Amino acid sequence: MLLCIDIGNTQIALGVYEGELLVRDWRMRTDPRITADELEVAVGAMLGEYAPRVDGVAALSTVPSLLRELRLMLERRAVRMPTVVVGPGVRTGVPLLVDNPREVGADRVVNTLAAHHRHATACIVVDFGTSTNIDVVSAKGEFLGGALAPGIEISMDALAHRAAALRTVEFVPPRSVIGKNTVECLQSGVLYGFAGQVDGLVRRIVSELGPGAGPVTVLGTGGLAPLMKGISDTITEYAPDLTLEGLRLTYERNVRTGAAPGGVQEPRADTARTARGTAV
Repeated sequence: MLLCIDIGNTQIALGVYEGELLVRDWRMRTDPRITADELEVAVGAMLGEYAPRVDGVAALSTVPSLLRELRLMLERRAVRMPTVVVGPGVRTGVPLLVDNPREVGADRVVNTLAAHHRHATACIVVDFGTSTNIDVVSAKGEFLGGALAPGIEISMDALAHRAAALRTVEFVPPRSVIGKNTVECLQSGVLYGFAGQVDGLVRRIVSELGPGAGPVTVLGTGGLAPLMKGISDTITEYAPDLTLEGLRLTYERNVRTGAAPGGVQEPRADTARTARGTAV
C-alpha cells in the first residue's frame, strides 16, 4: 500500500493507494512549526489501521521549512520502505516549458502529470489552495505555464482584517447573487467573484492556445475545489485528489520501474524484508 503526502501552505493531504485505487484520504491543518517527530505522530495517528500495510511513500512539500522536516521523517524510514520526495532528480516525465523550471512548484508538476494521464488532451488545472493556481498542460503533457492569484481563504482573511465592519463568513453559496445582508454580500463576492475570475482567465487561456491545441479539459482541484461546483462555468471536472494521484504516478515512474534517482530512497537490502509493512 502506497502512502502519498501532499504538504501545502494551508493543508496537508494524505492518501493511501492499493494499486491505482485511492482507498482512504485525510486532510489536516498545516503548521509550519511542526517538527519531524510531531509530523510522524500525526501521520501515524491518521493512518490508524492502514499504517502496518504501508510499504512505500511518495511526498512533496511546498513549504520549505516543512520540506526539511518531511525529509528527516522519511530518512528514518528509508531502511523500511522506498520513498520518493518530489524535487530535483526525481523523474516525472513532465517537460517544463517555462523560463525558469526551478520556480515551478512540485505540486504543479505532479498535477500536470495526473491531468495528462487522465485525459491525454490539453488541460487547464485550477488548484484552489492558499493561492489559486491555474496551470496549462499541452496535449503532449508539457507544462506550459499559467497564472497565479490570491486564494479564497487568504483573500477573505485580508478583507476581514483590513475592514473593521466586515468579518470572515462560512463559504457556502448565498440565497442569491444579490446579497440581502452583510454575510450574503460577502459570500456572493467571494464565491461568484472567484468563479468569475477563474472563468475569465480560463477563457483567455483557451483563446491564446488557439484551435491548434485541440480539445481542452478544465479540471478543478485542491481543498476548496468543491466550493466551485455548480458556480464556475468553465470547470468541467472536479478532482480534489489530483495531487495525490500525481504523487502515485511519480512513485510508479521512479520505484516500480526500478529507477533510483536522487530523490528516491530505497530500503537497505539487509532490512527491507523484515521491515516491510512497518508503520510510517
